Amino acid sequence: MKMADSQRIQAPRDTVWAALNDPEVLRQSIPGCQELVKSSDTDMEAKVQLKIGPVKATFNGKVRLEDLNPPESYRIAGEGSGGVAGFAKGGATVRLEADGEDATILHYDVDAQIGGKIAQLGARLIDSTAKRLAGEFFTTFGNVVAPQTDQAGGEEDSAEPEEAKKGWFGGLLKGKKDGAAEGEG
Repeated sequence: MKMADSQRIQAPRDTVWAALNDPEVLRQSIPGCQELVKSSDTDMEAKVQLKIGPVKATFNGKVRLEDLNPPESYRIAGEGSGGVAGFAKGGATVRLEADGEDATILHYDVDAQIGGKIAQLGARLIDSTAKRLAGEFFTTFGNVVAPQTDQAGGEEDSAEPEEAKKGWFGGLLKGKKDGAAEGEG
């Protein structure tokens, strides 16, 4: 299975690089990750519980960081075993591109092989699950690295008018009320 994509993260490249090397940030970001322990600067061990279709398994794996070129790129190589559910092994090349001073584009290319019971589920289910898990990882990773301003605002938010606090949902409701008023007559 091969997959490539990119994600814009609202944080400087050095901040994103540091987060990609922080086991706690990675643990929070990896869907189903129960444990992530860094055993050296380039080696980690992980325990991840995943559900792929009808198969639910806990994978124990090892991850190694290779071809380090801080703060621009590295390769993640890993393998994990889920017992009777099967195994997964592969890698990802991660490249960071500065997007101005305050943002970073994270590019990734993944190549993975799977075997055992999970391999029998079918390529379409596995591909869609892999894309969903990658999406969850990068959404969570982006929120951990660069929290949204409305979540990190603190006391400043309390000074905003009540309508502004409702955000897009308040605007949606306002639009429906305005539309209903225009349609009446």
